[in-house]
Amino acid sequence: MSEIKTLEIPKWGLSMEEGTIAQWLIQEGTQFSKGQEICEIETTKIVNVLEAPFDGLLRKIIANDGDTLVVGGIIAICADAQVSDAEVEAFAQSLGGTPAVTENKAVAAVPEKVALAQVETKVQAAPKQNSVGNGSKAVTQGGYSIPAALQGYQQSDDIFATPHALKLAEKHNVNLAQITGSGREGRISVQDIQAAVQAAGGSWPDVRHQASTKAAKSKADDSDVLATPVARRLARQWGINLHDCRASGSRGRVCKEDVEAVCQRENPVQAQHADHAHPAESAKFTTVAMNGMRKAIASRLQAAKRNAPHFRLTIDLNVESVQALRQQINSTVPQVKLSINDMLIKAAAAALIKVPQVNVQFDEENQQILQFEQADISVAVAIENGLITPIIKAANRKSLAQISNDMRDLATRAKTGKLAPDEFQGGSFSISNLGMLGIQQFDAIINPPQGAILALGAAEKRAVVENDEIVVREMVTATLSCDHRVIDGALGAQFLSALKQFVENPALILV
Repeated sequence: MSEIKTLEIPKWGLSMEEGTIAQWLIQEGTQFSKGQEICEIETTKIVNVLEAPFDGLLRKIIANDGDTLVVGGIIAICADAQVSDAEVEAFAQSLGGTPAVTENKAVAAVPEKVALAQVETKVQAAPKQNSVGNGSKAVTQGGYSIPAALQGYQQSDDIFATPHALKLAEKHNVNLAQITGSGREGRISVQDIQAAVQAAGGSWPDVRHQASTKAAKSKADDSDVLATPVARRLARQWGINLHDCRASGSRGRVCKEDVEAVCQRENPVQAQHADHAHPAESAKFTTVAMNGMRKAIASRLQAAKRNAPHFRLTIDLNVESVQALRQQINSTVPQVKLSINDMLIKAAAAALIKVPQVNVQFDEENQQILQFEQADISVAVAIENGLITPIIKAANRKSLAQISNDMRDLATRAKTGKLAPDEFQGGSFSISNLGMLGIQQFDAIINPPQGAILALGAAEKRAVVENDEIVVREMVTATLSCDHRVIDGALGAQFLSALKQFVENPALILV
């Protein structure tokens, strides 16, 4: 990377104007790679994870947890180890201070004395509006002047507001019951609070129109910077130094989007006008509320994705033998109707017993690995508005007929909401099969605290090479997602090798 680069608040939506740092996921002095999760940023709609746009070293955090910045606001400085701390500090000073729009600080883009003078002027200009019949006055602090009529923060489940609006209302003692929201279903945003306060004669810093502090422009020769021809032409046309651009293109080149991002950051007004030049018709949509199950799934999978370092291994399985065995059993024993999923559950259970290091849970609190003697396999079942994982307990000790009956019973009761908690909580391993939907291959997210999950695709005819000849075989692609904290690549490979052995030699699972 160039000598010094910055991380900024990204624009994740057309309506996004600001973001709040919810949590830093790495510390100062940490070396990171492109695509690595850097921090969590809260907007008025979601909490999203910022992924590193380049490889680098985090030298200085500008915006701390809880700080709110406009889109494009600088949150951190990155530089190679060769760059001295003095140079980093000098660069930080050149930014003109922290560009965060926090609850207790004036905006850095406005000199402190000027900002205070403006606030005092506003308060003095409307003394009548800032008072009510009981003689109480507006409370002024940090650029915020809240009229008495809007004071009195109260917690209530009936108030529908964004997380950031709630936080600011509590901070500045704003009664949200007196404010009408303009968002979906009447949701109150920070802008709604601002409008109400200003309409009542108070003062509320306007974060929407505050330009983020800009980094000092590079003056170095950029002729040696790797860039696409289009990017170089646009940079020359707009007077942008390629050293100031990220290199997100192929082979580390600056691409067209990188130059456009710098142009938008340096000329926000022009960019805004450009957006308004071609207004698009608003799309119609229906709001679907998340039920408790959907929220629980979102929370668990987000935690799994964030905490568990996933790695994936893929293998192709020849399922012709197991299909032949299934058809033979189904035609011979009328009361038994096996599916290929039943057969693969049994094969996976046998593989877990052969490679017990994969049949584990991770006790994160105590930093322990729990290794199980039996294979309790969770099987993902789609239900209305959610997903549930009923457990085939001790699948390694059950017959194919028992697994088939248990799976049919559990799936039926799962869809009617009649499962007991111990029938879907726990398990030592998970299987997710989307083959019935025609999906050839996919990656699944680990079901915590389990250490691995097996994703199975559709059985389909494919051309394969056997003994130097091309033949057609019925194949299934299996992808194993592992938690690298408890399972290494070699163990995952051993498990898939054992699974392949049992699937392609199905007589072994009957022993």
